[in-house]
Amino acid sequence: MSEESAEKGAAAGSGPAEGQSGPQLARAVLDAALAKRRAAQRAPRHRTGNAEGEGRRLRGYSGPGPDPRDPQLFGAVLERILKQRGWQKPAAEATVFGAWEKVVGPDIAKHSKPIKLDAGVLTVEAESTAWATQLRLLAATLLRNIAAEVGHNVVTRLNIHGPAAPSWNRGPRRVQGRGPRDTYG
Repeated sequence: MSEESAEKGAAAGSGPAEGQSGPQLARAVLDAALAKRRAAQRAPRHRTGNAEGEGRRLRGYSGPGPDPRDPQLFGAVLERILKQRGWQKPAAEATVFGAWEKVVGPDIAKHSKPIKLDAGVLTVEAESTAWATQLRLLAATLLRNIAAEVGHNVVTRLNIHGPAAPSWNRGPRRVQGRGPRDTYG
């Protein structure tokens, strides 16, 4: 079956012949599909689309109204990407560390810093034992402020401790015993 006869058969609306089988039938179907594709490519392209009446939008100006090709605000695009990829919680956790001063206020941020966030438990290190005690008293207020800034259930509990003292357990001149008491803090 030649290409011209396939085009004429496709244009006339006739399908593959009834007596064909196997490779001949497959070739006839392929020729008919190619002929239909060539006819669609030769047809003038305009807004109404193909002969079945299916409307097809062409490239170019879309007219008034919102369009997905319109410029988008960067924040909206970033928010959509975070939501699609499931990064809302890690982004909120990063906000706790990155904007600590904004989350808890400048006075508290000057005397404390977040250390670790694991399973909703935020570990905060205070500048001194006095500030650690003060932050423990303000824990409920801090949790409310954090929830208001980054969202609920990101931080569920605070673990506040004082400054870390140096370890006296290692070194060439280690002395057995309990070591210094309340020297640091």
